[in-house]
Amino acid sequence: MYSMIYVTASGVEEAKKIAKILLKEKIVACANIIPVMESIYWWEGDLEEDVESILLLKTSSKHVDKVMDRVREIHSYQTPCVLEIQIKKGSKDYLDWLEKALKITNN
Repeated sequence: MYSMIYVTASGVEEAKKIAKILLKEKIVACANIIPVMESIYWWEGDLEEDVESILLLKTSSKHVDKVMDRVREIHSYQTPCVLEIQIKKGSKDYLDWLEKALKITNN
């Protein structure tokens, strides 16, 4: 089984930093960055508005806890958004590639 980890970051540079660390540590197979999103949220009683980036990380479900722990360790936010989205179905070719990439990186 596979999972995608959804992470919001302060910007593209932070998203790239996190992605590269996790890829070098071989606990994710792929990272995608969506450079700009507008966020509106409650923080410590105030309504906040920010521009953030989205980081999508693809990995094996067995690596999710490690990925989430590492993101929290290296993220600049006090309370980063780090969410698992389980992949129940996907294109066979892509899932085959993901499996192969995770095997290569975890030898």
